[in-house]
Parts: sequence; C-alpha cells; structure tokens
Amino acid sequence: MGRSPISVGNVGRHIHTGERPYECGECGKNFTDSSHLIRHRRIHTGERPFRCSVCRRGFRYNSHLVRHRRIHTGERPYECPQCGKSFSRSSALTRHQQRHP
Repeated sequence: MGRSPISVGNVGRHIHTGERPYECGECGKNFTDSSHLIRHRRIHTGERPFRCSVCRRGFRYNSHLVRHRRIHTGERPYECPQCGKSFSRSSALTRHQQRHP
C-alpha cells in the first residue's frame, strides 16, 4: 500500500512538499492522502459502494450519487442569474451562460 501513515507531528506536511507517499499497487499512481488512494482503487476493483435508494444504481463516489439523485427529485439548484433558467449540474449552467447573448 505504499509507505506507512505519516506521524501526528508531520500530518499534512507531505502535501505541501509535493510528496505522494501512497502508491497504488495496481497502476503505480501516487497520492498525498491515503483516502485518495482508497477512492482511486475503486477504478481497478469496480467497487461502487454508494447506492441510489430509488433505482439501486451504484456509484464510486458519493458526489456522483448526490448528482444522480437529482434525476429522481427533479432538483435544479443552479440558476442562471440572467434569465432564471435552472440546471441540475453546474457545468450545464456554465455552458448555458457562455451561450447567452
């Protein structure tokens, strides 16, 4: 799994030095934080621990589940300040704003 965890006195120091002590045994990619490595491993294992309670679809990341739920709820939290049109994704709002006259 790479190096052992950083001591309490040095927590976070490697982040600022650019050190990436946590290495993926599958592809060799390195990470500054062990939680980032754990999340990355899901790419190789196919693990999808976050499940939609409506349709049971699985996701690797909780943020993707949160975004997916909007399909079921109809939530559109990103609103154009110029015309009031709303979107379920911030990227869709950004694209919309770029096309505004």
